[in-house]
Amino acid sequence: MLTIQNLGYTQPDKSVLFEGLNLTVNAHQKVALIGNNGTGKSTLLQVTAGLLPPTTGQVIASAVPFYLPQHTGQLDGLTVAQALGVADKLAALQAILAGQVTDANLAALAEDWTIEERLQEALRHWNVAELDLAQPLAALSGGQKTRLLLAAVAIHQPELILLDEPSNHLDAAGRRQLYAFVKATKSTLLVVSHDRQLLQQLGPVAELSTRGLTLYGGDYAFYAAQKQVASTALHQEVKSKEKALRKAKETEREALERKQKLDARSKKNQGKAGLPPIVLGMRRNGAENSGARLKGQHAEKVGALTQELGELRQALPDLDKMTFGFAHSGLHQGKVLLEANDLNYAYGPRPLWQPALSFQLRSGERVALHGPNGAGKTTLIRLLLGQLMPQTGTLYRADFQAVYIDQDYSLLHKELTVYEQAQQFNTTALLEHEVKIRLARFLFSKDDWAKPCGALSGGEQLRLLLCCLTLRSQAPDLIVLDEPTNNLDLQNLDILAAALTSYQGTLVVVSHDASFLTQIGVQQALNLA
Repeated sequence: MLTIQNLGYTQPDKSVLFEGLNLTVNAHQKVALIGNNGTGKSTLLQVTAGLLPPTTGQVIASAVPFYLPQHTGQLDGLTVAQALGVADKLAALQAILAGQVTDANLAALAEDWTIEERLQEALRHWNVAELDLAQPLAALSGGQKTRLLLAAVAIHQPELILLDEPSNHLDAAGRRQLYAFVKATKSTLLVVSHDRQLLQQLGPVAELSTRGLTLYGGDYAFYAAQKQVASTALHQEVKSKEKALRKAKETEREALERKQKLDARSKKNQGKAGLPPIVLGMRRNGAENSGARLKGQHAEKVGALTQELGELRQALPDLDKMTFGFAHSGLHQGKVLLEANDLNYAYGPRPLWQPALSFQLRSGERVALHGPNGAGKTTLIRLLLGQLMPQTGTLYRADFQAVYIDQDYSLLHKELTVYEQAQQFNTTALLEHEVKIRLARFLFSKDDWAKPCGALSGGEQLRLLLCCLTLRSQAPDLIVLDEPTNNLDLQNLDILAAALTSYQGTLVVVSHDASFLTQIGVQQALNLA
């Protein structure tokens, strides 16, 4: 069905993104393509779809791929009907029904007399039946665009489908529909995703890294188990090398101490023996050469072990190299931070929430905001943060410090360097070297300190923001996260989850990723109708 042979791609700046990739996807297989941000997963899909030419190698497909991109801005100039790939057929059908039975119209329709019925059924299934076929795609939300392109799959039934992060813009209901489609379809799939519930519907798993494509012959749970086994073995090897290095250094120290004692005793005895100066000099030179050889032998062994240990540590996942160290919130557990009674807000004649909202938020709680797109989650966040005032009902806000983290990490100033941004949060007047030590704990080396924040990847911006929060004298009492996982790969998802797990304050999270919510210990939900 799909064969990738010795595939390579060089970017416009002449840097090699990937090379020597090989993969075979058999008919009806559903392959997950995962890997860290920047390894080239989206580019690989575009090359596979024929949208980018490979630098080396080739892609052989037995069917024309249907490609659903992660970012749909390039389609904004199309109408809904054009994006669905039905505009010409619908026009031909309408013309034929109006009596214009021409060869051109018949050729355009290609005997697809059921196109209208399949179109309406697909639009209803994906909850976009209200869309006007003539309206531009630019007027739609991200979720509507994704649903529309999934409706196109239902209409055309392609044999080979390439999906790039298809769940990113879908709400919980849309994700459930997507999971059901992936499970039921007989089409061949190649899917890029960090959505672990979606990945669990797929298998085998192909991991793209700097080493190439590695195929794991099972579902995502199998892949995760294999990675855990490898990680455990790597940690054990690191510990073994650390122990060997300590022993080598101790052996070196003991050997040198013994040599110094023997040399001192020998020198004392030589003085009593009354040997000629030339003989004493020869013995002294011999002792010095022997000491140098002994020191060199031990230094060579210590150096080799040090290099091997450094290489092993470098191979550890980023999460295992990091130290979070959040300060404690100043609030006691259980303090009422927010209390809403019959809270509501409206942008027109109709209030957002039916019924109005009544709830409490206490210090230390972890709460998810649930609701379909358009349910008012962002409006509620602005009310909680004091950026909006209630139109009806009441909202009590205690005195607390809150931080709002959106998916664009807007707290960071993109024009500042990494070090300058860290200093913006340095409220405890840490010295320069102390700030840089904190940055190193979040994997920012001296080569990164002068980089502008705007040049960082999404995962790097996340790590920098987490580092900045640890620089404060006191952790924020409340962290509000609005779809924080949309732009993160699996590795950075784990980093964010580990950081939030170590945080002892209060969390309010908007996310459709059920696995992530479980991972960070969310046990309560506020459902918006």
